[in-house]
Amino acid sequence: MTKGAKGKGPEEAPARRASDRGRYGRLSRERVLASALDLVDRDGLSALSMRRLGAELGVEAMALYRYASSKDALLDGLVEALHLELEERLGAEAVASEWRAELGRVGRATYEVCLAHPQVVPLLSTRMLAVPLARRPLATLRHHERVLALLQEAGLDAERSAAVFRAFTGWVLGYVSVELQAMVDNPEEPDPGFRLGLHHMPAQELPRLRKVAPALAERGGPEGLAAGLDALLERFVGEP
Repeated sequence: MTKGAKGKGPEEAPARRASDRGRYGRLSRERVLASALDLVDRDGLSALSMRRLGAELGVEAMALYRYASSKDALLDGLVEALHLELEERLGAEAVASEWRAELGRVGRATYEVCLAHPQVVPLLSTRMLAVPLARRPLATLRHHERVLALLQEAGLDAERSAAVFRAFTGWVLGYVSVELQAMVDNPEEPDPGFRLGLHHMPAQELPRLRKVAPALAERGGPEGLAAGLDALLERFVGEP
């Protein structure tokens, strides 16, 4: 061990030497996450790595570990970036005067942010399976708190709030996932049936799916999201 290196781990010294001043100036967590989001939006999750992100920012990969300690932390950062964008879109204060309308606004804003970043949407489910509640990004927890505050405003107790929170979250994320699912088999084919590849589906075994597939390929839009949310709330809370 050289003089002055006492107490430093094998990975700490390189991280200290790696400059965090890139082609866009000194790094920050916000800049790292924004660049990671841009990279994934453009090239997909499979393209994300510390080395690739460092190249995007003009720094060595080791410099990024100051802002995300691992690849998993970087993935959690993408979830954080989505919720920060959602937070910015919604603003600090409620806009609608009634809790049900405001919950609908939250659902629609979530839908819009997810459709703007479709490559990141799977992380909203997979990272929640891997990260305990208390260790999720603060922006994610603030989103949970916002929804629960609206349910408390509706007069629901903790147990009822938990049930509606689960239903609301499941409906919004499930709806978005269905909206974003891959449907087109051949984008250059003008005929709808061949465009969807329906000729690959056995007609005798899948007659209903073949018939409905063109309608499934059309997005339901925010109107479908709102209609399902209204039905869900009526089931749990009753009519307004």
